[in-house]
Amino acid sequence: MSLVIDVQNVSKHFGKATAVNQVSFGVEKGQIFGLLGPNGAGKTTTIRMINHILNPDTGHISILGEAVSPKSQERIGYLPEERGLYKKMKVFDQLMYLAQLKGLSQTAAKTAIEFWLDRFEASSWKKKEVSELSKGMSQKIQFIATVAHDPEIYIFDEPFSGLDPINSEMLKEVILEEKNRGKTILFSTHRMEQVEQMCDDICLFNQGKAVLQGNLQSIKQSFGNNTVLLDFIGDSEFLNQLEGVRVNNRSTNFAEIRLLEGASPQHILEIAMKHAEIQRFEIVQPSLQDIFISTVNDTKVAV
Repeated sequence: MSLVIDVQNVSKHFGKATAVNQVSFGVEKGQIFGLLGPNGAGKTTTIRMINHILNPDTGHISILGEAVSPKSQERIGYLPEERGLYKKMKVFDQLMYLAQLKGLSQTAAKTAIEFWLDRFEASSWKKKEVSELSKGMSQKIQFIATVAHDPEIYIFDEPFSGLDPINSEMLKEVILEEKNRGKTILFSTHRMEQVEQMCDDICLFNQGKAVLQGNLQSIKQSFGNNTVLLDFIGDSEFLNQLEGVRVNNRSTNFAEIRLLEGASPQHILEIAMKHAEIQRFEIVQPSLQDIFISTVNDTKVAV
C-alpha cells in the first residue's frame, strides 16, 4: 500500500542541538497514527517538517507520493500546539475568513462552519469574540478552523490540550468519525489513554530518535502478559515488600504491577492475600503508559 505520509531518514539540527535524528516512519491511508514521546523528544519539529514549515537538514518527506511543498500544505489540516486565533474577531467571522483562505467559496465555507459549530454544540458562540471564550472553547474553534475545508490529511499537535474529559471524549468521537470517512490522521499527544483507544500505529520518540514503532496491538503483544492488575481492600504497605517488580499507578486500593525478570505472579498473590482482601487479580498486557515509561527509561522488559 502506498503511504500517505512517508518520512525517510530525516534529521534536523538547531545549532549544535539535534532535534530529530535519522527518523523514518510511514502513515497509510485511513490510519490514525500517534507520535508519542516526552517533551523535547522531536515530535513537534517532525510535524513542522511534514507541514513544510521547517526543512529537514537531511532525509526526505513526501505527501501522497510527492515531496512536501506549498502544494502539499493545501491537502493538510494542521492544528499546531501553539494556537493562533485572532482574539478580537468574532468566532463566525474568523472561521469564514480562515476557510476562504483555504479556498472555500463563501457559500461552501458557511455550510461547513455551521455544520461543525453544530457538531461541537457551539452554534451559540457565533457572535462571541475569541477573547470571551474559555481555553476549551477556543480549542474547539481552532479545531473547526483546521478541518472546515475538508482536507485529505489531518495533523494535530496535542489536540486534547485544554479540554475537560467531556470535551475530550467529544473530540475523540469526531476524530474517529473522520477516520471512518477515510481521512488519514497523525497526531501528537501525551494522553496515553487516547492513543490506546484510537491509534492503529504509533512511533515513540526519545531524544530525537524513533525508539519504538509499529502496530499498537502488535507492540503490546510483543511485551507479553507481564502486568498484574490488583484491586484490594486493606493496608497497601505490602506492596513495598514485593521484589522483582515495578509498581505502577499505585493508589489506595489499586496497583498496576510490572513483573520483571524472574518475578512470580503466584508469589505476589500469596503476599497480597496475607495482608489484604483481594477484589481482583488479573494478569494482562502492559498499558501503553508502562511501555512508554519502560522504553524511554530503556528498562528491560521481561517477556
